[in-house]
Order: sequence, then structure tokens, then C-alpha cells
Amino acid sequence: MTLVTWISLALPIAVADVDSLVKNGSAIDEHARHNTTSVYTVARIFPMLPELLSTNLTSLNFNEDRLSIVVEMLIGADGSLQDSEIYRARVRNHAKLAYNSVAAWLEGKGTMPEAIAAANGLDENLRMQDRIAQRMKNFRHVHGALSFETIEARPRLDGDYIRELEVYKKNRATDIIEDFMIAANGVTARYLSSRKFPSIRRVVRIPKRWERIVEIAGEHGFRLPENPDSKALEEFLINEKAADPLRFPDLSLAVIKLLGPGEYISELPGETAPGHFGLAVRDYTHSTAPNRRYTDLITQRLLKAAIEQRSSPYRNDELDVLAKHCTEKEDAANKVERQVGKSAAALLLESRIGEQFDSIVTGASSKGTWVRLVKMPVEGRLAHGFEGIDVGDRIRVELISIDVERGYIDFRKGEGYGQSADSLRK
Repeated sequence: MTLVTWISLALPIAVADVDSLVKNGSAIDEHARHNTTSVYTVARIFPMLPELLSTNLTSLNFNEDRLSIVVEMLIGADGSLQDSEIYRARVRNHAKLAYNSVAAWLEGKGTMPEAIAAANGLDENLRMQDRIAQRMKNFRHVHGALSFETIEARPRLDGDYIRELEVYKKNRATDIIEDFMIAANGVTARYLSSRKFPSIRRVVRIPKRWERIVEIAGEHGFRLPENPDSKALEEFLINEKAADPLRFPDLSLAVIKLLGPGEYISELPGETAPGHFGLAVRDYTHSTAPNRRYTDLITQRLLKAAIEQRSSPYRNDELDVLAKHCTEKEDAANKVERQVGKSAAALLLESRIGEQFDSIVTGASSKGTWVRLVKMPVEGRLAHGFEGIDVGDRIRVELISIDVERGYIDFRKGEGYGQSADSLRK
């Protein structure tokens, strides 16, 4: 099928039926409910479920039949969702692929992976998926979804030693998964709502520090409205990415910090959840990773009950408690992941006390002021000289102390405070 004849295409997204193996109220379910999420650190992964389940029986592994929930979407040529359906099915994965090799092939930087060549028609299928994903992404951003590009560092090990912090970058292959999962999560939320079922929504509320976002945009010569407006903010982000791609991750990080964190809340039939400001959508849940997020497993049980026209497996007050519990546990898991990352960064910087670095301010509150280095993806506390500094400011800092065990990295304001963005690029 060519782009000329593409009017609408059916896109099925299969998610392993974890509930078929992890029954509500069972001992394993209680274990998962306690954990609520898998935790990923450089040293070790702590899965939400026992390893036999998390990496095998509840995964859509190569050449294995698996019970699944399928979200099938009809996507228009402009990337819009035309129709959708959710049903149970048994699926078989015909190829085991790796993100980087698939991305290199899609982007014309590498040869076709052998696993693609071995599966008849998979090459064209993946190219079509790539085109669909790009159009879906464009459609979302036209309607106000925000374009961010942050720097994510992962310690690179050499035996038991940390060699460097390797910057993780998204690519065309990861984009396919991300865009499809976002769409499936929206369909799932609306499906439950249409059948008068409660749900646990993933929300990012209207930013409380919008006025600071407006100030940052003004510093870049862009005027944002006084009231939060995701479409206007997206226009600003697109302009800045085109004008200064090297510094766009710094700007993205500042805006993300000011938007505030995501959280889980329960939505009962007839109620209206706040929505997801960053994605510019009202209906959004987490449903695509039930073997590593407990909220997704809850959603899967609700979906199966709705499909089979049964009553909800959860009381309304129980969902409210679970939503708060999952938010708290996710925040705790994120702190653990950040703690390990900070300790790794502290190890790398241990011998550089007294050196000065360019940085961007990523946090400023009564709890402290935080900066991230521009040329090295390391974040630390600004212990001295933080008066009058706010999120998004670019300053020169001096490394003054390190505590590897606690992951503490402390700076003080150095020479060159208040330098322009142009001078920091040099």
C-alpha cells in the first residue's frame, strides 16, 4: 500500500494479558500491589513481578502464543484516530527486534536486521508503522501536545567500574512504540468511560508556575498568554528547537520542571479528570505495561470486565486509595533511580572538586536550588549563591563537595554568573 492510497489503516496494539496469570487478590497480586512498579537502576533491575512472570510468561516473547488484550485503532491519513475497538485475543510474536538496529535501518544509517528479513512482509509493515507513527505524532502536536527533548544519562560500566555517563537518545524505533502506546492509552480511557466504568487516570495538571514559563518564553522573545495554553507553549517549543537545537534540551528540562509531576487519580462514571496537560488530552490512562506497572494491571482488569459486561472488580473507594498508593510508590521508585544515578555521577566527579562548569537551574524552592551541568548530564545542589536565581537561569558553578554514598553533589555560584545563552554555547 502506498501513501497515495492510504485513506485509513487498521493498527492493532497487543498487550499481554497479565491478569490471566496474576489473579486479583492472590499472593502474587499482593506482592505486585506492594511494589506497584518495576525499578530500574544501573546495578540491577527490581521487577514488580517475579522474574519468571515479568520476563517470560507475561511478555510477548518470540514464537510464543500469549493471551492478550488488543486495542485496534483505525488511523486516518492525517494521523487522526477514526475508530477503535478493544477485544481479547491470542497473539504470536514473529520477530525479536532491537530498537537501535531497527532505528538505524529506518533512518537509512544501517542495514536491514536479519530478523526483519526473515519474516515475510515485516519490512514493509515496519515502514508503514513508522509512517503512521510520524503522522500520529504530528497530529498530536498540532493539537497542543508538547515537544520535549531532555538529556537522559545512563552510567556505562567497565566491569565493576563506571566508565562514563552515556546519553540516551530516542530514535525512530522508540518513537513508534511511544506514539502507539499514547494512542492506545487514550482509547482505553475512553472505552471505560463509554461503558460507565471507573478508571485510574494519569494526569498532569495545569502548571502552577505558568507565570515562570511565561517569563522564560519572554526571555527568548516569545509572548505566551497569561493563562496556561498548551498549543501556545508547543509553538514556543517548536520555534526554540529550530532556532537553538543544542540548547533545546536545557529549555525542555526547565519547562518540564515547571509543569510539575504526573500523578494517578481515580475517575468515577460521570466525573471529569483534570487531563494530561503535556499531551493536551483529557482522557489518558496507563494500560500498556501491566507486567511492570500496577496501575496498568488494574486497568486491564477493568477492561476485561467491561468487555465481558461484568461489574467492576474494584470498589470506587478502593480505586481512590490505589491511585494515591501508586503515585506515592512511583515517586519513591523514581527517587531510588535518581539516587543511584547521582551516586554514579558523584563517582565520576570525585576528582574534579574546584573546577567550574556551565549549568542551567532545574529547581528552585524552599527545599533548595538545583542545577544541571550543560556539557555533562549531572545534576547537583547549589549550596551557595542561590539568591535571586530561578528555574531556567543559566549560571557558572564551581564544584565544592562530593558524597558518593549519599549521591550528594554540591556547587556554589562561580564566575560568569548571568552570562547570555550565546556565551554559554562557546
